[in-house]
Order: sequence, then structure tokens, then C-alpha cells
Amino acid sequence: MKVETLMDQEAGAELQASLLDGGSSHEREQCVLQEDRAHIEDGDTEDSYQQSEVITVLEDDGLQEGSIQMGECPTENEEPEEYVAISEYSATDETQLTFLQGDKLLVYKIVTSDWLWAELNGHQGYVPANHIRKTSEKAEEPQDVWQDVEYFGSYGTLVYAVEASEIAQYTEQLVAHNGLQDLITVFQQKVEDVILPEKVDVLISEWMGTCLVFEFMIESVIHARERWLKEDGMMWPSTATLHLCPCSAARDYESKILFWENPYQLDLSPLKLVAMEEFFSKPTCNHKVEVEDCLAEPCDVLCLDMKSLQVAHLERMTGKFFFRVIKAGTLHGFLSWFSVEFQSLQQEEQKLELNTGPHQPATHWKQALFMFDEPVEVHVGDIVSGSILIQRNPLWRRHMRVTLNCTITGGGQTEPMRVVEKVFLIWK
Repeated sequence: MKVETLMDQEAGAELQASLLDGGSSHEREQCVLQEDRAHIEDGDTEDSYQQSEVITVLEDDGLQEGSIQMGECPTENEEPEEYVAISEYSATDETQLTFLQGDKLLVYKIVTSDWLWAELNGHQGYVPANHIRKTSEKAEEPQDVWQDVEYFGSYGTLVYAVEASEIAQYTEQLVAHNGLQDLITVFQQKVEDVILPEKVDVLISEWMGTCLVFEFMIESVIHARERWLKEDGMMWPSTATLHLCPCSAARDYESKILFWENPYQLDLSPLKLVAMEEFFSKPTCNHKVEVEDCLAEPCDVLCLDMKSLQVAHLERMTGKFFFRVIKAGTLHGFLSWFSVEFQSLQQEEQKLELNTGPHQPATHWKQALFMFDEPVEVHVGDIVSGSILIQRNPLWRRHMRVTLNCTITGGGQTEPMRVVEKVFLIWK
């Protein structure tokens, strides 16, 4: 995964080279690189973090590394130029300036194509280049004000596409190839690091995974919402729901467990327990189940509102379920899938839904199958009830564990026929 920096590595190298090529003690330059902190991925530990802030300063006695305070960038040999803020900006660390739209700033240095060194109200720091313009430059006026307001709200970029991987480069090529570069701007950055020139009306992202939240890309979406979505903006998807259903999975049980009883006229049954641990300790993902294998109507066990969901809520999510069996058969476990809704921009219009369940056209997510170690026979009217707990892994943050507690009770009876509690890892 790419870790972004406030100024790219090449620009930093160029600044450092210019210092070493004869700069005097009165011509100090500085290059502040944002803390490179990688996510804890598979196998990573806290020791793998790079937590230091790198600041390069040329002193009389040579190049040193140390910390500086805001306003220490010498500017006596620089002639400042007046700029005006075209949109507001909130500093993300102490090396940057916060300003409002219309503020006048004195720019001393164009550090990189993205960052300038400026002064505002006696304070100095970095400011993003795409938030300000020279006072001498006239602001661009739309040629057709009516069309501007009626259809677009403003000319210029209508879509900001943010992608950390190299696919962003191909996206930018396709945007240009289709003549959409005036409408779509591509940022090859993590959404946590990107700086947009303005807040947006709609935030759309495909973050869903196995059992809805696996990989927890939803956390990045929450960060983007908090920083860049307007207060009355729209989230797409707007809501997300995890569904659960008791099901029969005879073919899976036969091929993975019963197989060991007499393959090739050999008794390999001692390996059944090993096979259960191997195959059933984790759910079977991308699994396609037929509708007729469902033994009851599905139940919603987790519902997320994307406008109010917080990162802290992702650590531990719980839900309850209650099923009345409508089809007799062998209960092998539970089937899970998700659905998401897209609220219309017009309140009176109907929401759109994407549903990955077995009763809908197949998607690449399909369903996830959680298998019991031992199946149980159920009859029409039997009750299957219990709870689901989803816990985020405290170390491998993309992973989680799912705990299913289930009680199966015969119709009209009070004593349970079977009680099942099982933990499934996805994947650590």
C-alpha cells in the first residue's frame, strides 16, 4: 500500500541538492516531509512504523536534522508576492497555515508545485497551491451564468477521483482520452492524505467486503466524510445492511467431511476432525447458495447509517436474529450477504438497492457460508435464535472474527434441541 507524503520524495531531493550546492548560512531552505506511517498490515508490528518528522536545515557547520518552530524559514532574501485565498483551508499540522476564503497571504517561496511557503497575520507556514491565486490574476468568470447555475453549480471540476494505487494513472489517461479532464480531477493519494480545493456534495465509494465490513475500507470513507462532505451532502451507499439466514449445504458437508469416511474403500475417518478445523474454522466466501437451500426468511442483523457511523463503532458490532423454520431439512449453518441503498437526491424519489443475496442476480461478492461442525435436522415451525458478534482484529486491522451463538428449539417446546457457539476468523 502506498504511503503518501506532504511533499513528494523527488521534490525533497531537489531541495536538499540545492542546499548542498553552495547555499550560505543566510539562505537556509527547509523541507518538511509528513510523517510516513504505514498501516499495520499482515505481519507488520509497531516497530515497522516510521514515526519521525524529517526536517533538513543547512547551518554554518553543515547539514543537520532537527526540529524548527513555525516562522523559522528565513525570508530576508525573498521578495514576497501577494496571493488571495480562493477557498478556505484548515491546517493538518503545525507547519501549515489555516486561512479563510478571501484572506490575503504573502508568498515567499514556491516549495513544490503543490505547496508554497507563505505568511498570514505574522505567522508563516505551508499552504496548498490549489487553494490560492495571485492577487494580480483575475478570477475566471463563467461565460454563461444561467447555464452554470442551472446545470452545474459552477464550471470546473465536478468530480474528484481519489485512488492511492497506480490505477489512478490509468484513470487519468482514460479521463483525458474521453475529453473529460475539465470535469474530472484524479488524485493519486490515500483519501486520508488528499487535499481537495473544496467540500463536496456527494461522496461515493465501493468499500463493501465479505460479511459487509471485511478489510474495513469503510474507515477511510468515514475519514473522507468527516473532512470533505458538506453538512447536507449525500453518502452513496447511504445505508448498508448485513443479512443472515439458516441454510442447508449438503454438498459442501459431503465433499469436505463425509468424504473421509470411506474414500477409495479406505477408512480415513480419523481425519474428519482435522478437516473440520481446516474447512469450517473460517467461512466459505464467494459462495453461491440456491434459494431452495434457505430454510427460513432472512433476518437483518446489522444496519449501518453512513451519515452517522463512527470509526469507533467498527471495533465491536452486534446483532440478534430470530428465525422460524419454513422448510424442513438439515441445518448446516448460516448464510450471510449484504445489501446497500442509494438515497435519491430528490427526497420523493425511490431509493436504489444493490442486494447480493441468493434471490438476486449473482454479484462478484456472492455470499459467505458459516458451517457448523455437526449439522442438525430441523422441521417446519422450529425456532432458530441467537446473536452475532463482529470484532475487529486489534493488530491486523483489516481482519476480524465473527462469533455466532445459536439456540435451536423444536416447535412448541421450551428445551433447546441444540446450542451452538462458534468463532470464525476472517482471516486472522
